[in-house]
Amino acid sequence: MRECFEPQFEAMDRGDLAQLQLERLQATLNRVARNVPLYRRRFAEQGIDPDTFADLADVRHLPFTTKADLREAYPYGLFAVPLREVVRLHASSGTSGKPVVAGYTRNDIKTWSRLVARVLVAAGAGQDDVVQIALGYGLFTGGMGFHYGAETVGAAVIPASSGGTRRQVAIMQDYRTSVFVATPSYALHLAETLCAMDVNVNSLSLRYGLFGAETWTEAMRAAIEDRLKLTATDNYGLSEIMGPGVAGECLEQAGMHVSEDHFLIEIVDPATGERLPDGEEGELVVTTLTKEAFPMIRFRTGDITRILPGPCPCGRTMRRIGRIVGRTDDMLIIRGVNVFPSRVEALLLEVEGTTPNYRIVLHRRGALDEALLEVEPTEALLFDRVSEHQALLEKLERRLASELGVGIGVRLVEPGSLARGQEGKTIRVVDRRGL
Repeated sequence: MRECFEPQFEAMDRGDLAQLQLERLQATLNRVARNVPLYRRRFAEQGIDPDTFADLADVRHLPFTTKADLREAYPYGLFAVPLREVVRLHASSGTSGKPVVAGYTRNDIKTWSRLVARVLVAAGAGQDDVVQIALGYGLFTGGMGFHYGAETVGAAVIPASSGGTRRQVAIMQDYRTSVFVATPSYALHLAETLCAMDVNVNSLSLRYGLFGAETWTEAMRAAIEDRLKLTATDNYGLSEIMGPGVAGECLEQAGMHVSEDHFLIEIVDPATGERLPDGEEGELVVTTLTKEAFPMIRFRTGDITRILPGPCPCGRTMRRIGRIVGRTDDMLIIRGVNVFPSRVEALLLEVEGTTPNYRIVLHRRGALDEALLEVEPTEALLFDRVSEHQALLEKLERRLASELGVGIGVRLVEPGSLARGQEGKTIRVVDRRGL
C-alpha cells in the first residue's frame, strides 16, 4: 500500500466507513436544524425529522442547497455557530453575483489542514520536501489551504502566491523547490517562462506538482509533466465546501480520492436532480459531515464528473471521482450550438504554437451571436514571421469550425496579457451580448 497521511481513515473498512458517515450525518442534520433557519424551514416543509434519520440511502430525500441559497444568505445567514466561534473567513470570487462567505471554527481549520495533508502525501509530498505554493493568498481558499496542509505534513513551505513568474523561477532555482502547487494553466505559463529565460528544467529539483482550481485535460497533464519534468496530480476543492482537500489523486493518477469520512458525495442528473449510478457522468453533490461553522446539506457544486468504479491499486478505500470535465453553468450557446470552453482548451493543446491560456469573447452583431477566441501563443511563435502567424490563425479557425460546428474568429494576444483572477485562473469567458 502506498503511503497515507491518515491510513486509519483513508484505508478503513467500507462497512465501518458507512457507519461513521451515518453517525456524522445525523449529528450534522441535528445541528443545522437547530441553528440554521434555512434548513430548519425546509426540513419542516418536507417533514424531515433529523432524530429519525437512520439510513444513508435516505439522503436523496433531503433538500438541495444551491449557490443562489448561499448568495441570499450573504454573509452569515448559513453559519451554524455564533460569529464569536469563527476564527477564519474566506470567500469565493463572486464572479456571478455576491461572493459566498465561508466560516471556519478552530476545529474546522484543524480538520482542513489534515485533509489537505492527505492530498499532499497521496501526491508524493513529505516532510523532506520544499513546497512552493503559487496560488492566491487571501480570501481565496487555495493558497492558505495548501499552506496549512503542507505545514501539517512537515514540509518547508514557500508562500510564493500567484503571479511574478520570473520571480517564481528564481525561487525554484535558489530554494530548490521539489513540490509545486498551482493552477494547470499557470504551470504551463511557467514552463514557457523557463524556456524564455533559457533555464534548463533538468537543473531544478522539481519532483511533484499538484494542480487544480480549473478544468484541465490529460493532454494538458502530459504537457506539464514533459515540460516541468515532474509527476502531476489533480486535486479538487471548492470554497463553499471547504477549499482544497475535498479530493485528490494519488500517484496512480487514476482519479481523485474523496475524503468520504468528511464528505458524502452523490452524482445527480443536472436537469432532474435524480441520483445517477456509479460510472455515469453528472453533477457532483456534496454534503459535509464534520464542518462546524458552515455545514452544507446536498450542495449542488455545478461540477460535472463521475464516481469511478472499483478499488484503486494504491490501497485507499475511499471512492474516487474522475476529472472535472466542465460545469453545468459554463456551456455557451452560440447561434444555437452548445460549446463547452473545456473543448476549446483541449483543441488548443493539439495545435503547436498555442498555449491553453485563452479567452472567449462573445458579442452580438445585429441579431447574430459572434465569438472571438483570444489565445496566448508560445514564446517561440512570437519570433516567427507574420505569415506563419496568419497560417496558425487560419488553421485554428478551420479546426474550431470543424470540431465545434460553429465559426469562431481567432486573435493572438501577448503572452500573460489575458486577465486572471486572484486565484491565478484565466478568465475564460467574457459575454458582451447583453451590453
